[in-house]
Amino acid sequence: MSDLWTGERVRLRGIEPDDWEAFRALALHTVDARNADVVEPPRSDESFRAWTAERAGRPPNPAAYRLVIETRFEHAFVGAVTVGETDARAGRFRTGIEVTREHRRQGYASEATELVLTYMFAEQRSHKCEVEVYAFNDASLALYRKLGFVEEGRLRQHEFFAGAYHDVVLLGITADEYWAGRARPSLR
Repeated sequence: MSDLWTGERVRLRGIEPDDWEAFRALALHTVDARNADVVEPPRSDESFRAWTAERAGRPPNPAAYRLVIETRFEHAFVGAVTVGETDARAGRFRTGIEVTREHRRQGYASEATELVLTYMFAEQRSHKCEVEVYAFNDASLALYRKLGFVEEGRLRQHEFFAGAYHDVVLLGITADEYWAGRARPSLR
């Protein structure tokens, strides 16, 4: 392994000020925004410029971060992956992902998630990763299950949007479950 943040098809990198248009595009689709988090009122271009500029200037924080996913060779913006709600004492963290419409179902989300899991398990000594997925988000549920996440519970009628209450599915994977069948990073 020459670069922990680069896979066969994607590279994870910090947010740059010029990424503002790509993040704005991610927020333009109400359904996509809802699947990733919540629908917010429209924001100005200046708001997106300020947001990316502020994040580009932040020092790295291994406990909470958002990284851009880009294609390895073309350097096209694919989306973003996040880590947060890190509990160092318990060894837990949460992750999430959002991918542009034109890059979905091409393996980018799974590879980006695996890069983050490898970093958190191999470098940060985390023990467990958790995700929350809306029960209607079949694509994300399939992604995490394919990666080895196990359903741990369901928060019934937990979130309200689009005029109704919706369930949230809790999934988790431990470091041992993740490494089963995978090669651990080497020092060479």
